[in-house]
Amino acid sequence: MGFAHRIARLEDLPQIVAIYNSTIPSRQVTADIEPVSTSSRHPWFAQHDPARRPLWVAEEAGQIIGWLSFSDFYGRPAYAGTSELSIYIAGSHRRRGLGAYFLQQAITAAPRLRVHTLLGFIFGHNAPSLRLFERFSFQRWGLLPRVATLDGVERDLAILGRRLD
Repeated sequence: MGFAHRIARLEDLPQIVAIYNSTIPSRQVTADIEPVSTSSRHPWFAQHDPARRPLWVAEEAGQIIGWLSFSDFYGRPAYAGTSELSIYIAGSHRRRGLGAYFLQQAITAAPRLRVHTLLGFIFGHNAPSLRLFERFSFQRWGLLPRVATLDGVERDLAILGRRLD
């Protein structure tokens, strides 16, 4: 299936948040344990400068089916060439290649965004996301054991990274 993406607009935020919130019950994707509000995500949305740290959406029939964000890593100037990637896909569109599409597009766009290092922070029990990043030559650069507790279960956080030089 062919995909395309565009820069997210503020009016997309309710659908972006809905996709994000839909992943919370799985306890595989995010450390949030309760749904977030659209209004609470306005500051996050504002941090996504299309020229430096874009937020992309993919659409089908006028509905957003997934999104990818580039985010600053650690918030210090020396890390300006490093970006964390986050990918969220609507339940009805998972396992159809959209995550791979987004990841390939992010790798391709990174040099123009002045990014030389891409990171993914992925729960150790999220096997599909780990496989996706590893398929695109991301390597495990770190493991934070038992740093998250979800429904009483301690979970690891894997740090996957890829240099683009």
